[in-house]
Amino acid sequence: MAKKILALNIGAAQVELAEYELGAKGALTLANYGVAALAAPLEGGNAGTVLTPAILEIVREKGIRPGAVAISVSGQMVFPKFAAVPMAGGEEKFEQMVRIEIEQNIPFPIDEMVCDRQVLGDTEDGDKSVMIVAAKTDQIEDLTSAVAAAGFTPEFVDAAPLALVNALRYNRPEAADECAIILDIGSKTSSLVITEGDKLYNRSIPVAGNTLTKEISNALGCGPEEAEEFKTTSAYVSMGGVTEDENEAADRVAKVCRAVMTRLHAEISRSINFYRGQQKGGAPTRLYITGGTALLPQIDVFFAESLGIEVEFFNPFERIGVGPKVDQSVFEASVPMIAATAGIAVHAAEVARFVINLLPPALIEERAEKAKIPFVIAGGVALVAALVLVMLAFDREAESIAARRDAVSGKVSNLVAMDKKVKAADEKLNGVMQEASAFQKQLADRGAIVRQVNAVRSALVKGMWIDRWDNNRVVIRYWRDLVKAVPGKTPGETVVDKLKGKIAAIDPASVKIADMSAIGKDSQIEQVTVELKFK
Repeated sequence: MAKKILALNIGAAQVELAEYELGAKGALTLANYGVAALAAPLEGGNAGTVLTPAILEIVREKGIRPGAVAISVSGQMVFPKFAAVPMAGGEEKFEQMVRIEIEQNIPFPIDEMVCDRQVLGDTEDGDKSVMIVAAKTDQIEDLTSAVAAAGFTPEFVDAAPLALVNALRYNRPEAADECAIILDIGSKTSSLVITEGDKLYNRSIPVAGNTLTKEISNALGCGPEEAEEFKTTSAYVSMGGVTEDENEAADRVAKVCRAVMTRLHAEISRSINFYRGQQKGGAPTRLYITGGTALLPQIDVFFAESLGIEVEFFNPFERIGVGPKVDQSVFEASVPMIAATAGIAVHAAEVARFVINLLPPALIEERAEKAKIPFVIAGGVALVAALVLVMLAFDREAESIAARRDAVSGKVSNLVAMDKKVKAADEKLNGVMQEASAFQKQLADRGAIVRQVNAVRSALVKGMWIDRWDNNRVVIRYWRDLVKAVPGKTPGETVVDKLKGKIAAIDPASVKIADMSAIGKDSQIEQVTVELKFK
């Protein structure tokens, strides 16, 4: 029977949960996956109200059963360091030297950090090449608590950049010594990893999808929602011509995309120079692009021309199979978003080259205590069995048998009392789980309301606002002289078209205009009442 591996990648704007199967011969297969947007950015300990509902949304929609889960966090949450540490003085001295490296290179007190390290090999000078990764304990504990609130048990915490490298090594082992770049263009930051043999260089660059959205918004003079929609449906990277598109807005956005990608290219070039100068690395020969913004048309052509190297979209499923339950019609577009989960699965299958675990010490101790329980019970059972055998062996000695029988009875009484306590604890646990389920439903409902409001807001034309919301009736007001509707249509019809055509959460058949009116005589404010139902 195939072993189930649950992989959860926590990004800045969305979360991806995937279920993999590990076959008897070590083959990995993607069995199911889901992606959910976060209702708000993860910050300030809000994971319980933002992350938990998003995970539960995937669980409900995809039918993935909670269990032990391997986690990766975004590159901006971790602090990687690669150091050459002398081995002289034995293992204890070596660990002291590693601790000194952490204290000198991590920008927070070490007692506030959760750290892990991996020895990668020997340097040319005979020292040990060590990869050190650290993260703030309170941030990791906040995330793991939110994951546990959704019914999952965190097994280990990896870093997304390392997960991507492990996925690349697993799918293309023949290219392990090739100097290559993995560029994961997320929403808040772009994570750059240079990999070459046992050498690694990782950096977070603050130029990413949100940067594009902001610049498009400035160029078109529209709101963030409209800019995001334009980016995902019509934007592409200009190839540098004077005028490339007859549509003036599209041409302007294409040039904005090129300008932002040029900034990102400059940061990539700076990182390559640092890697070659400080870590004596080679020149990269290939760039792998992944992440949500990797779907931007012509982005691969731009980087191929600007960097002068081969560019391809990262596909972590060359050796990893895809199960029949996966919807092939949307899978290809999802690959850049779930690439990190493939690397997490490789780590969980124990075939990864780079292995770190940022699970907080408190959780590690808790897992260790739980692991002892079966052995304690087995020990008690073995003890009782041994006493019974002793009694049978000395059945001719009545007094001795009676004494030992009394001892056994005492043990049995203790076990019975313990059994009653365990049953009472189980009942209490069931009550707590019921309360937790109700709380989880409230969290999910809260996240659903936020998404519904955002869905309607994204359909509004500039100059409109939501005045009232009564069950399935939404009253929208607007300044008559500020709203620019589509030619031949009223502002209300423009909003209804958007709600019917592009908002996936709304039942398009339910959308209609219930009423349109002005607010008083000679008023510059008009309103439209729209009826709709959410799926």
